[in-house]
Amino acid sequence: MSQALADLHPLVQEYLQELHVLRQLSPHTLKAYRMDLSKLQTFAAEDSVELLKVSNAHVRRWAGRLHSKDKSSRTIARALSAWRGWYHWLTEKDARRDAQAGRIIQNLVANPVDDVKAPKRLKSLPKALSVEQALSLINQAIEEASKKQDLETVRDAAIIDLLYSSGLRLSELLGIDVMPSKDRQHESAGWLDWDAAEVTVLGKGGKRRTVPVGAPAMQSLREWRTLRAQAEQTKEVNALFVSASGARLSARTVQARLRTLAMRAGLPTHVHPHMMRHSFASHVLQSSQDLRAVQEMLGHASISSTQIYTSLDFQHLAQAYDKAHPRAKAGKG
Repeated sequence: MSQALADLHPLVQEYLQELHVLRQLSPHTLKAYRMDLSKLQTFAAEDSVELLKVSNAHVRRWAGRLHSKDKSSRTIARALSAWRGWYHWLTEKDARRDAQAGRIIQNLVANPVDDVKAPKRLKSLPKALSVEQALSLINQAIEEASKKQDLETVRDAAIIDLLYSSGLRLSELLGIDVMPSKDRQHESAGWLDWDAAEVTVLGKGGKRRTVPVGAPAMQSLREWRTLRAQAEQTKEVNALFVSASGARLSARTVQARLRTLAMRAGLPTHVHPHMMRHSFASHVLQSSQDLRAVQEMLGHASISSTQIYTSLDFQHLAQAYDKAHPRAKAGKG
């Protein structure tokens, strides 16, 4: 479909030259414009339509043709943008022409690419662990903590247990204090209610929410609290999760520790803190089918943000069907 510059319509060549000289676009960008405008010219030739008499219907048909050839939404959007830009330039150029010279566009009432949009990009599904993988990771953390009984391994077990139990964002988890406090220097972003087994955090948009913490996670947290209280370097720190030096734990440390632990657990994927949040949401939805409850626990302002987990739930059901149904593999060679 590509054409040499000399084969392009003279007005396309003029437009590309203007982009090069006046707008000083990069060679890479100019090449993309040239390719997309070449597609436009080829489509017009295939349908026996003059390039200057293209209608909105033609453009929609050609965008559909690109889609039928499995072009991505990004590719189609880029092509439409290039076409729209050229026709906009033509109408401006025509308006500047001397009236006695006549119009170069006889039948182009408006930009034919206006109101034509590329298909919506499919949202990529969040990556979540299976239930078995999540439990394997937590069991690995707990096993290491019970063997070593040192500050870091016991802390890591409590962190992973809490992430999976309550679906917290990493920033929310790091803002938790042992006890809520408020003075001129500091106000707690989050805290644990040890008796009620609930955690209160400060989420996006400065919105607070309270989420339940499961009994196993509370057990891991109490073990961490006991060990933490015995460490000399944590005496003056209110942060729940601290480093070996006694400072509030950093996001990078949690990410690195979780990644290493997942490798030791033999998980075949790169595990990060937000994956634990996705796993929490997906697994709770699989069990409860209560989208509103999951929305509240995640702190999503809109239910649409939570609905993506229904796709993960469907994937889970489809996989279960493939494994369990006696006719799931019928006809598969």
